[in-house]
Amino acid sequence: MTDAEDRKPRSDEARSRFTAPTAVAGDPADSSTTSEFAIPQGLAVPEGVATESEITSEFAVPKGFDVPQTPAAESEGSAFSPPRTYSAKDAPAAFTPATGIPVVSLTKHAPWQDRMRTMLRMPVAERPAPELLQKVGEEGGPAVPRVLDLTLRIGELLLAGGEGAEDVEAAMFAVCRSYGLDRCEPNVTFTLLSISYQPSLVEDPVTASRTVRRRGTDYTRLAAVFQLVDDLSDPDAVISLEEAYRRLAEIRRNRHPYPGWVLTSASGLLAGAASVLVGGDAIVFVAAALGAMLGDRLAWLCAGRGLPEFYQFAVAATPPAAIAIALTLAHVDVQASAVITGGLFALLPGRALVAGVQDGLTGYYITASARLLEVMYFFVGIVAGVLVMLYVGVQLGARLSPDATLSGAPRPLLQIGASMLLSLAFAVLLQQERSTVLAVTLNGGVAWSVYGAMHYTGELSPVASTAVAAGVVGLFGQLLSRYRFASALPYTTAAIGPLLPGSASYFGLLSIAQNEVDAGLVSLSKAAALAMAIAIGVNLGSEISRLFLRLPGAESATGRRAAKRTRGF
Repeated sequence: MTDAEDRKPRSDEARSRFTAPTAVAGDPADSSTTSEFAIPQGLAVPEGVATESEITSEFAVPKGFDVPQTPAAESEGSAFSPPRTYSAKDAPAAFTPATGIPVVSLTKHAPWQDRMRTMLRMPVAERPAPELLQKVGEEGGPAVPRVLDLTLRIGELLLAGGEGAEDVEAAMFAVCRSYGLDRCEPNVTFTLLSISYQPSLVEDPVTASRTVRRRGTDYTRLAAVFQLVDDLSDPDAVISLEEAYRRLAEIRRNRHPYPGWVLTSASGLLAGAASVLVGGDAIVFVAAALGAMLGDRLAWLCAGRGLPEFYQFAVAATPPAAIAIALTLAHVDVQASAVITGGLFALLPGRALVAGVQDGLTGYYITASARLLEVMYFFVGIVAGVLVMLYVGVQLGARLSPDATLSGAPRPLLQIGASMLLSLAFAVLLQQERSTVLAVTLNGGVAWSVYGAMHYTGELSPVASTAVAAGVVGLFGQLLSRYRFASALPYTTAAIGPLLPGSASYFGLLSIAQNEVDAGLVSLSKAAALAMAIAIGVNLGSEISRLFLRLPGAESATGRRAAKRTRGF
C-alpha cells in the first residue's frame, strides 16, 4: 500500500462509530461493539456503582438519597371478617368532612327511635364517629353477613306487623350500629328490605336483602321486637349475636295472646259498640254483633281455603248487611243503617291507612303508594260485599233511606262508654299486650270526647273535629311510647277506631245501590276526607310530641333533622 492510499479516508463500511477507541484496552482484533457511552480507559469507577447493564430506569434513586419506608398495603377486607370499629374504643372516622365531625349527644336517656332517626336523616359523611355500644369479652366481633342477616330479620317482623318505613329503618340502623357497623344504609319498601354496609371509602360494600311475603297483625310480637332492639341499643347491655338470634327465634315461635274465639267475640263487640255509637239500641247492638261474628268466621274459612284478602273482606261484609235487610223485611222496628254501619266499622282497614299516610308524610312515597293501594283494594272488597246485599234488599223491597240520620240526639255518657268498648275490642283484634289494653281504651274515650265536644257542642265540621281528635290520639300515643321506649302503634291504632268513617261509607254505598251515583260519590268523598284527617292527625300529633318534647339528655347540638324531601327539591 502506497503513502497516497494511506492518506485516503476510509469508507463507512470500513470504519464504524461503535468501534472500540484505540485508547481502550482490549484486543484490537475484537469486532464486538460496546456503546458510545462506554467508559474510557483510565477512568476510575468506584466499586458498588452499577454499570450500564445494571441500570434499569432513568428514574433510579441516586445513591445517598434516603427514601422513607412506606407501610405495607392494607390487605383486602373480607365480607366475613369482623368490622374494625367493633372493638375499637375511639376508632377514627373513615372520612372527615371539611366542616369537621359534628358533635351529637346521643345518650341512653333518649329513646333509641329518636337517636337513630336523627342519624338516618344525616348524610353518611356527616354522621358522628361510632360509639362503643356492645361490650363483649371475646376477641373481635361477629361477621358482617350475620349482623346484616339479623338486621333484615328484625326489619321483616316490624314491616310485616304494620310499622312505618321510617321506624323500620331506624330499628335496622340501631341493630347494625350496636354491632359496630356504623357506615350502613338501610332501605325499606313495601315488600323488600335491603341494607348495605361499607367498611371504608376504599373497600367494597356488602349488601343483603330480604323479601316480606306474609303480613300479620300481632302487636305483642311487635312490642317484643322493639324491646329486643332497645336492649341491643343499650350501651350497658351485653348481648351477643347468638343471644339475639335466640331471642328472635322465641319471638317468632310465640303464639298469639288471644285464641280464635276471643277474636271472634271481639269483632262482635266492636261492631255492636260502633252501632250504639251512631245511635243504635240494644237490638241493633245484638244484630250488629251477630253479623260481625258471622262475617269473621266466614273470613277465616276463606283464609283457610287460600283465598286472597280481597275476597275475605267481600265475604265478611255480607252478613251484617244481610241481617239488617232481613230485619227490615220482617218489619222489625230497628235501625238497619246502624247495623250495617257497625259491621263496616269492624272491617275498615284503619291500621293500613294510618301507616300509608305516615309513610307518605315522611317521604317514603313508594311504600306509601303501595300501602294506600292495598287499602283501596280492601275497601273495594267491602264495597262489593255490601253493594251485593244492598242491591238484593232494594230488589226485595227493603226500605233503606240514604237520607236517614244515624246519630240522633247526642248521648255523651253512652257514646263515650261505647267508644271505649270499641277501642278495647279493637285492641284485642290487634293482638296487643294486656298491659297496653287499658291505656289504649282510655285513649279511645278521650278521642271521642274531643270529637263530640267539637262537633256536637261546638258545631264544627266533622272533618276538622276528626283531625283534632286524631291529633290528640297521636300525641298521647307518642307520649306513652316514649315513656316505655316502645312502638306507638299499640297506643294509637285501636284508639282511632271510634273515629273511622263507617256511616259515611255506608250511606255512599246505599246511594250507589239505589242508582243515586252523585250523592253516593259525595258521601264516599266525605268518608275519604275523614280517613285522611284521621291519618294526618295521628301523624301530626306524633311529630308535635317529637318536636317539642324532649327527655333529659336528649338534646342534640345539631338539632332535629327534617324528614326526606320536605321542600320538594
